[in-house]
Amino acid sequence: MPRFSASTAVLNAALLHRIRAHLRHGGVIAYPTESCYGLGCDPRNHRAVMKLLRLKGRPQHKGLILIGSDFSLLRPYAAPLTEAQWQKISPAWPGPVTWLLPASRATPAWLRGGHQSIAVRVSAHPLAARLCRVLGMALVSTSANRSGLKPARSLAACIRAFGSEVLVVPGLVGKRKRPSTIVELKTGAVIR
Repeated sequence: MPRFSASTAVLNAALLHRIRAHLRHGGVIAYPTESCYGLGCDPRNHRAVMKLLRLKGRPQHKGLILIGSDFSLLRPYAAPLTEAQWQKISPAWPGPVTWLLPASRATPAWLRGGHQSIAVRVSAHPLAARLCRVLGMALVSTSANRSGLKPARSLAACIRAFGSEVLVVPGLVGKRKRPSTIVELKTGAVIR
């Protein structure tokens, strides 16, 4: 009998159907990531992104991170990369490194904030990556907390923080204690 980790076993067909419907209708989800629960939504849905920002109390000008199970899900949001740029970022993925890449012309301002770049990461968390893979899309990924408060590290903490305003996906948070490192591709500067 195959063994499943607690991180992946929870994504059964019924839950996936519910998540898809929730996202399709502009809903916000909370799901486990490498260091905490993340708040996410369909990055193509302006109404959903605005709801996420309102719930979190995050100003739009800061921009948001997108995660995917592989770069193909993130590619539409980034300008084309040179081979040298790809060689620089690919060794860090999947993993807890978020890269600030030049945004594609099609990337909406509601994701970029006041920047010409887009923050993207190929997640190493099994459930977050599987969620993106099964949904066939990138997800917005910001820590599940109201601005200024500690990020939620459990399903119960997400429910306490957001109640029924967010669909919480059960699972275990990774062992990482700090949020992802953020690196600016052009300069190599570590932003966080």
